[in-house]
Amino acid sequence: MSAPIRVLLVDDHAIARNGVRLMLGTADGISVDGEAGNAAEALQLLAAAEFDVALVDIQMPGKNGLDLLRQLRSDYPRMAVLMLSTYSEDIYAVRALKAGAAGYLTKDAPTSTLVMAVRKAAAGGKHVSPALLEKLASLIGGAGAEGVEALSNRELEVFKLIAAGESLVKIGETLHLSPNTVTTYRSRILEKMGMASNAELTRYALENGLI
Repeated sequence: MSAPIRVLLVDDHAIARNGVRLMLGTADGISVDGEAGNAAEALQLLAAAEFDVALVDIQMPGKNGLDLLRQLRSDYPRMAVLMLSTYSEDIYAVRALKAGAAGYLTKDAPTSTLVMAVRKAAAGGKHVSPALLEKLASLIGGAGAEGVEALSNRELEVFKLIAAGESLVKIGETLHLSPNTVTTYRSRILEKMGMASNAELTRYALENGLI
């Protein structure tokens, strides 16, 4: 009998971790062997034990899920990383896959999909939904990124803070950027999004669950 797939859950919400643990507990051959509430806790666990698959939330305090993903792919290349998020695929999935994720799931995914994704990732494969596969095919075919997909990771961070009503000075303090740099990011964001005001950015963010 083969050893179970060792899973690490990384999510700052204990309720979310409990839900995922219960869902994976219905499957044979999968064992949730570690839980972390942030990136620092995850790295501590990884220094002490080995895991086959990490399920990582996108939005966490401190180092976010995408930053942690990049570090995990660099420091633990044999471990697969699946991103699990409340955000729709349209927002983060492509950039997560580009950063080395083995797949992207939303938190409303059914148990069967979650179990299948973990098994596929542990076997060295990637979990990609039909809709995401179509999007990736269009990008490979030469179609340029549009809208929020065209934003860099830092631009996306700035976008979300602007949409949430934060001042440019406050955004600069949060992201350790000068106000002038934040202003430059804002101009790029408006241009790439084809918008003219912060109000339009906020409306888009609300409609797409970014804030």
